[in-house]
Amino acid sequence: MLISISSGTLFTFPLRRIFEIAAEVGFDGVELIINQDFQKVNTRKVIESVAAILPVLSIHAPFMPLDGWGGPVDSLRRCIEIAGDCGVALVNFHPASWMGFEVGFWRWMYRINDYRQEIGREDVTVTLENMPWMGRFKINPYILSNTGAMIDFLEVRNLDLTFDCTHMGSGKANFINDFYQFYNTGRIKNIHFSDYGHGKEHLLPGHGVLPLTRFLNHLRNTDYNHTLTLEMSPHEFPNDEGIIIESLREILAYLRRETGKSTP
Repeated sequence: MLISISSGTLFTFPLRRIFEIAAEVGFDGVELIINQDFQKVNTRKVIESVAAILPVLSIHAPFMPLDGWGGPVDSLRRCIEIAGDCGVALVNFHPASWMGFEVGFWRWMYRINDYRQEIGREDVTVTLENMPWMGRFKINPYILSNTGAMIDFLEVRNLDLTFDCTHMGSGKANFINDFYQFYNTGRIKNIHFSDYGHGKEHLLPGHGVLPLTRFLNHLRNTDYNHTLTLEMSPHEFPNDEGIIIESLREILAYLRRETGKSTP
């Protein structure tokens, strides 16, 4: 199992510095979020540059409109093409939002009969991410919010999953049973790890209410051999770079200890 960090965790730093910090701390790689920084650049050259510091283990397709990337379908296809060209093994994307009236994207998702054959590549795995419940009334504004419905969709359409702990925990604080339901399909290829509590997502482990240590211990007892990605809000850290690095070292040591995955 590889332990990665999302570039969004260190969003306040320049991209190159994000990779330098991740390498200094000892992460195995980075999940690269395609955001506003990629609107007017040669994305392949940027990835080649930062991958020389630390491997890009996955790409997160845009979840907001970006100049030059088109809509969600075009941006997903482009990410998959770039990933294949740059040797990145996984691309993750969010499902359509019914609250955001992404009807065209919704229909497109259901038109694909086999994601591995029609969307992915032999060298690129495509994963769909489970999404959070939000607000006072705990509404999930995305399609496939029900675990059973999402599993059916993944199985019928041959699609893999990025399991997000804080997203699942926003609706079910004791989310481990749902994790096992997904795990038993054999389709989890990436895990986003962070805490949730008091209506806030992507918290530092221990700053929320989720049973994260128990989850990691369960994960240790499975045959999971893909990526565990630390994905936290940058607002969880102070402005001091030294403190951020030390905090990340402690978290990485915790992840390796509780999953039984010692430093390579």
